[in-house]
Amino acid sequence: MSSPTENAFTSTATLYDRNRSRLIPGFDSFYHGAIGLVPVHAQRILDLGAGTGLLSAFVRQQVPLARLHLIDFSAAMLVQAEERFRGDPLVTFEVADYTASALATGYDAVVSALSIHHLEDEAKRRLFRAIWEALEPGGVFVNAEQVLGPTPALETLYKQMWLEQVRELGATEPEIDASLFRQREDRCASVDDQMVWMRSAGFTDVDCWFKQGRFAVLAATKP
Repeated sequence: MSSPTENAFTSTATLYDRNRSRLIPGFDSFYHGAIGLVPVHAQRILDLGAGTGLLSAFVRQQVPLARLHLIDFSAAMLVQAEERFRGDPLVTFEVADYTASALATGYDAVVSALSIHHLEDEAKRRLFRAIWEALEPGGVFVNAEQVLGPTPALETLYKQMWLEQVRELGATEPEIDASLFRQREDRCASVDDQMVWMRSAGFTDVDCWFKQGRFAVLAATKP
């Protein structure tokens, strides 16, 4: 049986990419801040919660010869990704729940964008350990994520800022309503908590490289 989160994204799969730049303030800095942390020598890269392949498309610009494996639990979202990468033999796809299936090993980088925040905190912690195990020594984990404010007051401010910013960017009220509908399934965690959990999983060089309100890019290395 599909989850509410899966249903929310499946229902908006064909419109997802078109709305991204209007619903993510600092869109270019957010995504480019993430792909700039992917090693240029990476040969195997795993994209968790890949959706339509938007992050992987940016990663492909950084490492054009790497093999990319995209996992998402929404078949409808991956249909969009398959169309995006049509004819690229170095990109593979897998419909799966990455929290329920064992991850393959031997990756030089594991990346994710706007996916892990749908997990409960304990599931995030387990996933960080699984990502650590999936990486080769020296491999990098890059998570471009939606985060929780460190205090209730800041969380309220984040939400207010986001609404003001996306309206200034031209997001329509139906687009905002669809985003708010998806956000009902969010289980965001703060930057500080996630960095603690990554260190506990065994990662080093854990840092937040970009942050604008509720959007942040975190990265860590497997020693």
